Amino acid sequence: MNGTSLKETIRLQREKLTAMLSENMHELAMQCVTVFPDKEKLEQLLSDTFPNLTYCKHLYMLDADGVQVTDNITKGGADANHFARNRMDRPYMQGIIGSTEFKLSEAYISRNKKRPSVTAIRVVRDAEGERLGFLGADFDLRELPIISERYREPDNWRQIKGDPAIRSSVFLQQRAESLMDTHLDEVIPIMNELITEHGVFHGKLHFSSSRASLWLVDDPFTYRILNFEEIIDPDICLAYPRHDYHERAIVPEDEVIKVFELFKALRFADENVYLRAGSLNIINGMVSLNFSCDGSHYMRYDEFIEKGMDFWFGSVGGAFT
Repeated sequence: MNGTSLKETIRLQREKLTAMLSENMHELAMQCVTVFPDKEKLEQLLSDTFPNLTYCKHLYMLDADGVQVTDNITKGGADANHFARNRMDRPYMQGIIGSTEFKLSEAYISRNKKRPSVTAIRVVRDAEGERLGFLGADFDLRELPIISERYREPDNWRQIKGDPAIRSSVFLQQRAESLMDTHLDEVIPIMNELITEHGVFHGKLHFSSSRASLWLVDDPFTYRILNFEEIIDPDICLAYPRHDYHERAIVPEDEVIKVFELFKALRFADENVYLRAGSLNIINGMVSLNFSCDGSHYMRYDEFIEKGMDFWFGSVGGAFT
């Protein structure tokens, strides 16, 4: 699969933005020295330079104490609302003094627009190296360019523990037989048919509540919920047109039913720790499972099939230890 990890995607995006900004902001900071602290001349300089800082939302100058000495310079002109504002306590100012000359902040929620943002800060120094102030540039994350490296969801096994209150009382409860439990030999072939022959790329069985959720390749933004009567009726296949198995599917057609048969086994394997819901996505090949202990697990379909029941209920407690 093409793509990269979430942390790597963020790192690459930050590197790209830093490369875009550092040189221009360095040059601008040196020019600011020549007109500091004249507010009018600083604002004119920032306005003239603003087009060179691609994607910038606000450009401004702070004094050595972090107090804003210019208006915010924007695409629409000067915004005086932030003049004399003390920004020293904002996230992007933390760690800037004495540690670096240029900093690109971590993303934060902007105080006024309440949007994810980042700020670039450049220290401005005079000819003797004394700090005069800081040059700041704000960016709205939604307006930044999209990098070519797409984030790819990891496909290694992941366990996410749920509500501690549920986990602590798991052995005080027992599985209550649902309507779906008594008809799984009918439900599973129908789900298999919907996935392999009728364009369902993501199917989820909710065993405890006796329902199913479906996502179709021709309408992926809308999910369907089938109640018990619908999911045990083979006529349900008539509601969804015949569709070739999708070319992007990485799960072989004959492996689909194996996944759901394993769901069935996990549903009945233990009266205290049992499967409440399980899903399969044939496009990314991921299986998700939610158990009575409120634990959730995610893994690739082939790993799920290969590990079998011993992985979950092995002699030393399996995946639930």
